[in-house]
Amino acid sequence: MKIAIGSDHAGFEMKEKLKQFLADRKLEVLDCGPQAGDSPVEYVPIAKAVAQKTAAAEVGGGILICGTGMGMSIAANKVPGIRAGLCNELFTAKYAKSDVNINVLCMGSRVISQRMAEEITALWLDTPFTGGRFIPRLKQLSDLEAEGSQPCC
Repeated sequence: MKIAIGSDHAGFEMKEKLKQFLADRKLEVLDCGPQAGDSPVEYVPIAKAVAQKTAAAEVGGGILICGTGMGMSIAANKVPGIRAGLCNELFTAKYAKSDVNINVLCMGSRVISQRMAEEITALWLDTPFTGGRFIPRLKQLSDLEAEGSQPCC
């Protein structure tokens, strides 16, 4: 499997270590930036790159890291077909994958340790989507996305 990964400057160090963690698990890694962490980086274009590669099925999933993970998750979710989830602890990571089948994992480098980021990543990768009763819910999310900003009432 191939994973796209990206960060802003706050998440750069965590991203670099996660790249090695993923490689140790025999996963191919596509680094969408930045290439250095010594100056501020706008997170939106990086989130867009990871999300677009994921939505186009060029990769099997994406990982995004910024200070809190919130900005990356909001930006990634603007790309059609993306279900990005902010997971800064194990419970959310497990159920975000098993029930919602998130395809982009977002984490906060100023919120969690490197070790926790690796545990969350492993759990996200290893947890299968349950399917079943959750499939209609994913269809509802896709339908909502297709409706865009059309008034509902």
